[in-house]
Order: sequence, then structure tokens, then C-alpha cells
Amino acid sequence: MSETLLAVLLVTSSAKGSSLVYQWPRSPKPQSRLSRPLPTHDVTCAQGDNPWRSANISGVPTSDDGGSCPGYDPEDEEDYIWQRPHTQRARSLSFSKSRSVPASRRASPSKGVDDAYTLDGARERAEEDAYECVLGYSVDTLAGMLCPTRAMCHQKFELVVDDLAFIGHPVCADADGGWRFSERARQPARGRGAKKGDTPQMEEKALEPGHPPPELQTFHFVLVLDLPDPSSSSAGNLSKYFDTIYEQIAFTVTAVLYQEQVMHNFVEEEAEALGALKEDFVRKGKSFEEYITDALQASPLALAMKTLYDAIKANSVARITIRDLPLELQLPPHLDSLLHVDEDADADIADQEDEYGAPNTWGRDISFAWRLPALTPWKALLKLDEEEELAYELYMKVKAPELPEEDRALAEQLIRFLNLANATISLTDVASFLDWDLESQVYPIVRWLVLHRRAKLVDVVHPRLKTIFAVPQKLPPDWLEEFTPEFDRTFGQSNVPSLPRLLSTISTSTHSKGANHFFATVVGSKELIDLYSDVVIWLLKRDLLITLHLRIRIVATEDLKERVRTHLEEARARRRRARARSHVHHDDDILDATGLNGTTGDFDEGLGLETVSESSPVANWLSMSPKSARRQSRQLPDSEKKNDSRGSFSTRRREHAHAHENVDVDAEELTSSGEEEFNNYYASVIADPARAKPLERRWLAAMSEGKDPDIARRFEKINQYFDGKCTDDEILFRADITRKELREVLHHYEEYLLTFLHPS
Repeated sequence: MSETLLAVLLVTSSAKGSSLVYQWPRSPKPQSRLSRPLPTHDVTCAQGDNPWRSANISGVPTSDDGGSCPGYDPEDEEDYIWQRPHTQRARSLSFSKSRSVPASRRASPSKGVDDAYTLDGARERAEEDAYECVLGYSVDTLAGMLCPTRAMCHQKFELVVDDLAFIGHPVCADADGGWRFSERARQPARGRGAKKGDTPQMEEKALEPGHPPPELQTFHFVLVLDLPDPSSSSAGNLSKYFDTIYEQIAFTVTAVLYQEQVMHNFVEEEAEALGALKEDFVRKGKSFEEYITDALQASPLALAMKTLYDAIKANSVARITIRDLPLELQLPPHLDSLLHVDEDADADIADQEDEYGAPNTWGRDISFAWRLPALTPWKALLKLDEEEELAYELYMKVKAPELPEEDRALAEQLIRFLNLANATISLTDVASFLDWDLESQVYPIVRWLVLHRRAKLVDVVHPRLKTIFAVPQKLPPDWLEEFTPEFDRTFGQSNVPSLPRLLSTISTSTHSKGANHFFATVVGSKELIDLYSDVVIWLLKRDLLITLHLRIRIVATEDLKERVRTHLEEARARRRRARARSHVHHDDDILDATGLNGTTGDFDEGLGLETVSESSPVANWLSMSPKSARRQSRQLPDSEKKNDSRGSFSTRRREHAHAHENVDVDAEELTSSGEEEFNNYYASVIADPARAKPLERRWLAAMSEGKDPDIARRFEKINQYFDGKCTDDEILFRADITRKELREVLHHYEEYLLTFLHPS
């Protein structure tokens, strides 16, 4: 919003009419727009632009002698060119000429009467315009436009006129003229204060006896924006831009002003004081500049408006006070990025996810357009300069005797946290030292400090400065002119290189063949660690340094693939030989079971024609003689044995088929990555080791052949994080290993690992 904010206005209405109470800055002006010039007629019409010539080619012929176009009337342009009302304002709208002019404004005796009148008239007209006009509109017209009817109050107000946008939340008194909280706001929450006799937490404070009833009917705190170019961003982003400004600034300020008006008649008193001051300055003939400046001393509301405007333009936190009520207001630091098409995608990604694609853990208040790093246990908290003041305030409150014991204990814990947290200790270590829960105790404090810009989340800095830094690709404009003098004042007496030279050394250190961390390239001596630690903190606070992290990828080399392929082919050959042997045994079983190996025996007898009967078995049994029946009964066990032999043959056949099925499934699993990948003889990267395919798992297992068993188990444990996304700090935290153990794995598996440095 620092790009688009033009002014902050306070408009009121009463029985006397609408009025502009105060504005800041003194003379707001919208940015100049690119305009298409009108074709002049002092030259031939042939020099007009193509659209003009196309529109007039049939009706207005051009002259061959270079003269002006026939039928052209210069007075026609007066109606064509639109000008704001104040440039041709009627004299009746001006102030009365009878007001006195200070002696210092009288014309010099050396000038003529006409010259003196011209100079004084121009000066008076400029002063009148300053009092009577703002943003090209008369004060009365603008005040009436920004004070809507009662039906349009107590809701969002958004008005776009030409290249200006007005955003606010107008509020009004009740129908009887009194200022009260709504019934919904005064009702206690369910389960709290619902008992009979309980008083509400917020009571409507009655005015003092003898105090006249309020005359204020409406007030409206308005933010005036220079309407962004519609072609610079999408319509959805522009609407989101306006909504954020309304929610964070306009609605919040209006809510506080409304509360103070209901309870203390604050807004009406401030409006009357500023109106009386303005009339006094007009009557005395003082300039508008003097009125605006003196109003800052006379009205705390005017001072709060100025502070808010300056903070928004500086993209910082506005710490204002409205009738003894402190208030901190701010807009997201990267809100203006919505107005630029090339940054829209980045802003949307940053709002929804963190750097690893996980849902944003910062919460709703500090998620949109903040572009914060992921809130993770391996990050560190860098306290800003104001944080020392906060720790001192907490310390003084702890010493206060009227502080309750519960609040005293909480304040003491906060002091311990602020004294312990720094850029060299991760958040998980802070939680461990304090014996706090990371999610429920540490993270809420971090969110509050970051939201109020009292701290920022950074990567952990090595205590001995063995951290690899780089210079950001994008730096703020005029950063060299802004930071170099401050850097010289802070470190000029300590033999530290100048800021440009220091950043140049840091930017080239990443390409050095030896050690490229900050200690080796810049510090060089243990005695200078404390001094350069302050230098690093100073640079990190101003976003002039970024930390580079080690990221790891796993590469399946050509030799590794050839070795795994050879093993797989040998295993397939063994399976083929085993399958061939099983086929031979299977054929022998069939021959034995069917009797085709040369012996007929009982199987032929069982299938002989004499055993076949067309009658039923019962009839055959009854028709047999006793001798034949006994012989038939002796033959029944033999037939059952034959059936058993057939059953065992079927069982062996099923087992044989099942064994072949297992072999086929195993072969299919090994080649599930595809025939092309199996036959790929070139080195390739295992993209996601945590979800490796069967063939990739074979590669990972082959990498550990001949390695130390402890190192191999450690590699098997942590290779899931070698996807090029996890940083070294995250690997150490998630795998619960030391940096030395990680270096051992990297050393033993060096031929299969690809390491590179990248910002977090």
C-alpha cells in the first residue's frame, strides 16, 4: 500500500452539514498518468495520428498547401478537454476577500499596482485552494460524498471515482441522536455472565450530568488510494488488495474510534477542536501549512492520523494512541506485490503453503502476503532492536508489586525466553532448555513477535560463523546509499571492510574451491568471531544476507546399474534352469500317474471294458454270485488307491503352477519400473528415495555392498531425505543424528551422492 496510499481523511456530519475535519498529508496528489496527446491544428492534418485521420478522413479533407484543416474551430476543444472543478472554480466558491492579510504579505513599494495585485491575488488564490480543495474536489463536495445516508453506514464503504479509490467504514448515531453499542455487542458470551445479577463486561457509560447531547451524526475514517492500473494485475487481486486494507486498517481504526465516541464523546470533541482551530487560522489569514502543522500539537487524533500515514508509506508498524488506548496497525509487507503481474503467482503460493508444500503454520493473521519462511523446529529467532525495549518493559513489570502472581510467573518465563533465544540456537533447543512444549508454548510466542515485527525467523547461524552466506538476488532500491553510512557509523572504527567490499567478498566466496563458509572467507581469526557475529546480525536484520543450505541427491551410476543388471540376469537364469528342471519332474509325474511309462497294471484294468456296466451298481451287486461279490469287494480298495494317486498328482500339479506363478510375480515386481528404465545404461537421479520403485530399491541396496554395517544402516535410515528438498538442518532434526554422523555418510557414499547449496 505504500505505492498507492494518497491521504488519510476524517469526515464528519452534523446538523450544520458535512465537513472535512482533518487530512494528511497537506496536499495529496495522485500520480501522473500516461495520457494520449491531442493532435494540434497548427500544422497540416496529415500529421495527425492514425485514429484521428481514420475518424475524419471522409468528413474533413486535408489541404495540400500545409494549412490548417478547414472547418476547425479552436473553441471545440474547450468542451472536449475535461478539467477538475477546482481549475475553473467559480468565484462564489472562494473565501471572502475581506479577510485581513498580514503586513508581510503586502506588495513591495517598488512594484506597480497591477503587479502587486497580481502577486497577492495568485498567492491568496493558492491559499484558498488549499483550504477549500483537496484532491481536485471542493471540501464540501468531498465531505458530502463521503458521509453516506444512515442506510449505508455500519458496513464497508468502497467508492471509485476516476483514478481515486475511497475505502472506509462509516458509522452513525442512533435515530435519537445517541451513540450506543449495538445490542449484539453488549450481550455477554454464552456461558459467561449469564447468571442473574451479573453485570456485562462492557457497560455503556452515560454522559456526565449537564453535558449537552452529542451533535455528531456521522463520522467516517477514509483511506484514499491512487487506483492501480487495471492492466497491472488481475481483478481478483485488486479486490483482495482493497479487502486487506479495509480489514487491517479502516475497520480497526473505526472500531476504536466508535468505542471512544460511545464512551467518552471523543470524536466529536476532536472534531470541534480542529474545526475551531481551522476557523481561527482562516480568520487570521494564516496559511494552510501552518494550520496542518499546529493541528498536530493540538489534537492527538490528528497526530495519530499522521503517524499511521507515515508508517504505511514506510511499510512499518504504526504505533498510535487514541485517547490513552495504544494501538498497533500494519499491512502485510508484500501486499503491493498483488499489483504486479510478475509477482502474483509467488504471492499466492506463499499464502497457501510453506517452502516444502505443507500447509501454512503461521495462522491466518500472518499468512497472506507475508512470505515468511516455514515455522519449523530447526529455525532460529532473531530479535530486532525493539525487542530489547520489550525485555526491559517486562523486567520492570515483574518488579512491580501490584502484578498478580500468575502474571508475574508468565512475565518471568517470557524474560527467560527472550534472553535465551538468538540466531545461534534453534527453536527446538530453546524448548528443550526451557522445558517447554514446542507447539503450544514456543510457537505462539514466535508468532506474536513476528507479527508485531519485534523478531524474525532465520536459519541457524553457526556459533563459530562456519555458515555459508550469499547476497540476495533482489535488493531494495537505493540500498547502498541507505545502508552504507549506517554501516560505517556502526563498524567504521573496528577495521571491518566497507559494506560494498564485504558483500562482494561474500558473493564470490561460494565459488571458492576450498572452504567457502563465512569464517574462512571473511573472518579468518578466532579473535574476530565476536566482532563479525555482530556484523552478521546487522546484515541479517536488514535482509542483506541469505543462508545457503546443503541439499543432497542420490545418483545411480552406470557401474551400479550394470552390477544390479548383472545380478538380476543371473537370478533370472537360475530361475529358468530351476523352471526347466521342474518341468522335467512334472512330466515324469504325469507318465507315472497315467501309466504311459510301459506298465499298465491296475490302471488299465480299471479302465477295461469288463468293468463298464449299463445297469446300476445296486442291480449289479444283487445279480452277482457270492463268489463274484467277494471278488468285487476286494477290488474296491485298489480303485480307491488309484483315486488317491490321481489326487496326489493334481496336488503336485497345483503346487508346481503356484511355484511358477511366484517366479513370474517376482520377475514382474523387479521390472515394474518399466523395460526402458531397466535397460537404461546411463546414470540417473533417484527422484524420491522415500517412495523408491523396486528397481530403485535394488540400486539403493547395492550401494551399501562392502560398506561398514553401521554406516550402511545409517544410510538406509536417512536416504529418504536425499531428495534435494530437505536441508541439512532438517535432516539432522528428523533423523536425530549429529552433523558428524551425516558427514560420515556423505564421505562413504560420495560416489553416489550429488550435493549442492541452495537458499532455504
